[in-house]
This record gives sequence, structure tokens and C-alpha cells, in this order.
Amino acid sequence: MRESSQAADGGRTGFPKTTPLWIPLRRELLAIGIAVFLLFTACATATVRMGGLIAKYAGGHDRPGIDQSEAALLTWPANSAELTVAVSPSMADTLQEQADTFNRRNLRTPDGQRMGIRLVEVSPQEMVERSLGQPEFQAVAPDSSLWLRRIDRRWAELFPQEQGSLPARRVGESTRFALSPIVIALREKLARQLGWPRQMIGWKELHLRATAGADVNWRHPGTDNSVGLLATLAAFHVGAGITNGLTPEIATRPDVLDYLRRVEPTVQFEVAQDGTQGIDSRPPPIAEESNAVLDAIVTQEQAVIAWNQAIRHDDLPEEGPWVAIYPHEGTLWADHPLALLELDGRADPALTRNQRRTYRAFTDFLLNKESQFALLQAGYRPADLTIDLNDASGPFANNPAVDRLQPQNLLPMPSPPLMEVTLNIWRYTRRPANLFLVVDTSESMQGEKLTQTKAALRAFVDQIQGDRDRIGLVEVGSDVKHFGSLQPLDRDGRFQLLQAIGAMQAGGYTALLDAVLTAHTALQNDGDAEAINAIVVMTDGRDNDSLYRFRDLQMAVQDAQVPVVIHTVAFGRDADGALLQDLALISGGQFHRADRTNIGELYRFIATYLHMTER
Repeated sequence: MRESSQAADGGRTGFPKTTPLWIPLRRELLAIGIAVFLLFTACATATVRMGGLIAKYAGGHDRPGIDQSEAALLTWPANSAELTVAVSPSMADTLQEQADTFNRRNLRTPDGQRMGIRLVEVSPQEMVERSLGQPEFQAVAPDSSLWLRRIDRRWAELFPQEQGSLPARRVGESTRFALSPIVIALREKLARQLGWPRQMIGWKELHLRATAGADVNWRHPGTDNSVGLLATLAAFHVGAGITNGLTPEIATRPDVLDYLRRVEPTVQFEVAQDGTQGIDSRPPPIAEESNAVLDAIVTQEQAVIAWNQAIRHDDLPEEGPWVAIYPHEGTLWADHPLALLELDGRADPALTRNQRRTYRAFTDFLLNKESQFALLQAGYRPADLTIDLNDASGPFANNPAVDRLQPQNLLPMPSPPLMEVTLNIWRYTRRPANLFLVVDTSESMQGEKLTQTKAALRAFVDQIQGDRDRIGLVEVGSDVKHFGSLQPLDRDGRFQLLQAIGAMQAGGYTALLDAVLTAHTALQNDGDAEAINAIVVMTDGRDNDSLYRFRDLQMAVQDAQVPVVIHTVAFGRDADGALLQDLALISGGQFHRADRTNIGELYRFIATYLHMTER
């Protein structure tokens, strides 16, 4: 990096001209900027997938972004007996153990093909999206049958029912093999403060405690799985003051949305580097700082059992073990189905007879006594109701942290329109956003990298709805090659932004810090503290041509009057991950890695933030 302590811009176009005044950066305000990026990246994912479907069925072409070599991977022999199953992250480890045991049996089909189960870990929402295209899997195991209903509904929308015919269906045979109610997991100390186990505790009590102050830190995942979906759905019920009869009209009443705007910002959202939530499969961390103990999590009952089993007795924290709270207003079940997709060969490789045989053999295996007892030992409730949960060898026996007689109350299954409202809560609760896209177009971005980046950015822009948000494009080379000021995404703004994206050309060195500081200063000069303000930085290399240094940007962030979150993406192995992590760290942003084969996946990773609202 070429360093300089001078504050002058040296004549460079778009260089910062002013230094923001100092105010303390509030941690809770910094978190809000992430939400806009998540909204946009989620939209980009939907655009790429839906656009591919339209192109495939209307014109017979492959999906955009999938070259012929990748498309070739989405085929299998006509007599294949290997069944690939997309499984929810929360069930992945447990189901993998069962799949390994099944595979060791070396079962054969009548024509001698070896039956096999291969798992791929996919969030339920992503299962829906991939199932509508040309998936690499033939079966799905989401955490709830809610997602099977959503797959069929979305499929029927793509292929409307003709008069006198049955609705088009994507989901075929389905088998439920395990269950786990969704609970509020509390540290025992907090649970007793709320009256456990003498009195009932519910969503309302948790919301009141969380919104009243900072003594409760709680978390739930996004609406891309059943846990987050229910937690959000429950907030709608509590906000409306009802436990039944919730409709989209009631859920979107101003008073209900105001309630959601108060509750959702109190939630801590944490996403792993691979984009998964991960909170159902491993014990959550305990923060070291005071008043930051994570003491309430919406999760599956099974996770409470697993977390407590993972805590050694001598390592038991002062707050005590986890206990499962079954909300008195009601909850839902994670019923863990395994379902075939009806791949008929018209748009995808056809599902083979042997794959159907493997599915049936695997479901029979999952439902046998040995497997059901194994699922019980893992903390799930068996689908075989003849198995006694109070069996002395099981985790429910003499376990005060869980109650095998609960839940007593269930919330009604959401209707498709209500599920849409719940999934898209961010549309109703978030503020307008100002976002700068800082894109590295140095010489190393030539070829496929730049092509992929342009395609992703076009999809990004095409799917953004309305004109409340403003986007600016900052192109980085040996200097700030192009600075596009914030533009509302109305018709003219979209056209100009797409034109700028199409005109991007690779060349020069990388003046990354100069470009980020340019965007940051522009957001300060705009002075819109009421909006979500964020910068998304993507580079495949190292800063080797900036006049400004990292500490210059750090000081600008510290002195900012308008809080700005910097979200960074390291594109490829040569990217300066250390610098990008530091950029994200100083602003409360997130750092992610991607390579040229999975840059599109990054958008799906970040989409797990979709549900986040500003603090």
C-alpha cells in the first residue's frame, strides 16, 4: 500500500473533501446497516433463480450463471440408486449418522445397483428456491412440512392449474421421521426470575423483558427456517393480542407493525462465516462482557437437550443450564419430514425408479425401532408414538430442563398469505436505505470474475422493489475510476445504475481505501441519520494504490455523525482478508469470503440476515 498522511485528494476524482465531526458510535445503531445489504442480496438470489426458471421454460436455455460444466453435474444415470437429500442444518449431523449406517448396509436394487444416501446441507428457504429450478438433489428434509407446502405453492404459481386439472405439484411422497417442539430456551437463572417452573411463561413475557432494558439478550434465527418463522409469527400474534385468527390484514395493522418494530431490534442475530445460523446444532457462546450473556434463544427442544449434554458439570455457568419454555400462547412443531421431489424429466433429469426404491428403503430404515431410538437419544421425539419418552435410557427421563407432556397449546399453521407476510417482515419494518457498492475492477478482475460480478449486480438492481432506497456505485482501480452518487431506484435511477454496471472494465491497481473513504464521506455529507446507511466492499486483491491509510478511515468512522456499517467480501484467495476483516470490525459490519466458483452463493449466505431490522 502506498501510504500518505496528507489530507488532500491529490486531484483524484471523487476523493473525500471533508472530515466528519465526532460522536460516539452506538453499537445498536451500527447493526442496522447490515439489513439493507441482506434485503438486496436476498432479492438478487430470487432474481437469479426465478429468471433462470423463466429462461429455461420459455427459451429452453440453462439458468444464468450455470455453465455447461456445472449443468453436467446435475445429471445422473438412468438406473442411479443414489439419493441426494437436501437437509436442514439443525438436522444435518443427526441425519448424516443415520445415512452412514444405512449406507453401510450395502442394500441393492433388483437390478443390482447399490443404494446410497448423500446429504447436502441447505436452509429450508433455500430448499424452496432450489427445488423450483434444476436441483442437485432428489429429496428434501426441511425442519417442517411448512416448507413442503411452500414448494408446492410456488410450483403451482409457476404452472397455473388448467380448468378441470389437478394443481401442479413438485413434492411427492413424504414421511415424517422425527419431531421437536419449538421452545424458548432460557438460562435457568432467568427462567426462575420469570417464575419458572411455578407459572407459565410465554412470548409476551420475553418481549416485555427484552424491550424494557438490556438485562435480557435473546436470539432467534431468520425466517429461512421454522424456528425463526415461528418466533416472528408469534410476535405478530402477541402484537395483535390474539392466539387464533391471525390474518395478513391483522398482521399488517399499524399497531401490530409498531409492536414488531419494537421487538425485533432487541434480537441478536449471529451468522457463521458460511452463512448458516448454526444455533440449533451447537451450544451458543457466552459473551464475556457484563450484561451480554446470551440467556434466551428460540430454538428446538432437541437443542436444549444437546446443549446441556455438551456442558460438563464443572463448567456449568453461573446462569445455570438451559431450560425449555413452552410458550403458553402456543408454539409449533418442527416435524422433520423427508420428501421426494417429482422430477419428471421435462425440466430436470428424471427421478429414477431406483432412487424411488432408495427413498422408500431409507424411510423404512428411519422408522425402524433402532433408528427411532437413536433419534430419541439425540434429543428428538420419535415419529413412532409407541416409544415411551420416559424410557429410563432416554434424555427425557428425570430431566427437569424439558417436559415430555408439553406443549399444551399450539398456534395455528399459517395460511400461505400469512406466511408470505411473516417471511417478508423486513418489508414492513425496515427504514429506507442508503447503500454504496464499492466494486474492485482492477486488472485482476478481468474475465470471468468481472462477468460474474456484473451479472450479480444486475440481478441485485432488477429485484429491488420501490424507490425508497438509494444506491451508488463506486468503481475501484488505480483510483476511484467511477463515482456514482446515491440515486433513488426509480425508472431513471435504475437505468443509470445498470448502465454504469455494464460499463465497468477491469484495469489498473487497487485504491480500495480511497474508494471506501469516498463512499463514507458521501454518506456523511448526505446527513441522513434516519436511514440505514451501509457500504458493501468487494475486492479480489490487496490495496496497493491508496493515498489514504487504514487509520484515516478508522478515524473517519470514529468521528462520523451518521453511523455507517461497512460490509466486506474477500473474492478469491488473493484478497486481503485481514484488511477486509478490520474494515468490517471498525464499523460493526460483517466479513465474508467467496471464490470465483461460488460468488453467487455469497448472496444466499447473506440472505440469512433477511429478517434483521434496525436497532
